[in-house]
Amino acid sequence: MNTTTALFYVFSAVLLFAAFRVITARTAVYAALYLVLAFFSASCVWMLLKAEFLAITLVLVYVGAVMVLFLFVVMMLDINIGELREGFWKHFPLAAAVGVVIALEMSAVLLVGFNLADAPVASEAAQRLGNTKMLGIEMYTNYVYPLQIAAVLLLVAIIAAIALTLRRRKDSKFMSPAEQVRVRKADRLRVVKVEASVEAPAPAQPAGGQP
Repeated sequence: MNTTTALFYVFSAVLLFAAFRVITARTAVYAALYLVLAFFSASCVWMLLKAEFLAITLVLVYVGAVMVLFLFVVMMLDINIGELREGFWKHFPLAAAVGVVIALEMSAVLLVGFNLADAPVASEAAQRLGNTKMLGIEMYTNYVYPLQIAAVLLLVAIIAAIALTLRRRKDSKFMSPAEQVRVRKADRLRVVKVEASVEAPAPAQPAGGQP
């Protein structure tokens, strides 16, 4: 057993442990942190397979963006995970059986792809440039039109999300940042002279009637 194989088993064991703890953690925050550990372990496995583009994409996209959003939402909503976990062990045998069946089906499909005898040999150009650059060349030559279509669809989704968020709502207060920036002192403070509505009382007379 060489160093690469030993590291593969170590990262795979950490990945399985973190994935198991994601579904058995008592709090949602711990589950999200274990999911971050699972993503890091999967990224290390991909690095061992010389798929550095997938590894850095997993770290930047999922760990750097998606999981931060998950943690922010979980901490902001303050979800009572105890109520959600009621009946977990009651349904665990059925869920475990379904999971085993799915794992066996995936193994039957994926084991065919692990036949190293029929694996294609990388060309000298691919070995010299690296798989990240070769992936970019492949995407922007043979798959440039599907890539542009996917980019347009994502742009439409972003614009639709912004439009739905910025619509006027009667039940929410809105303050324009542009008006706040252009505000002047005269707009914040105004001196108003108000006439007295009640006359001042007459001064009291001293004792003896003398002014």
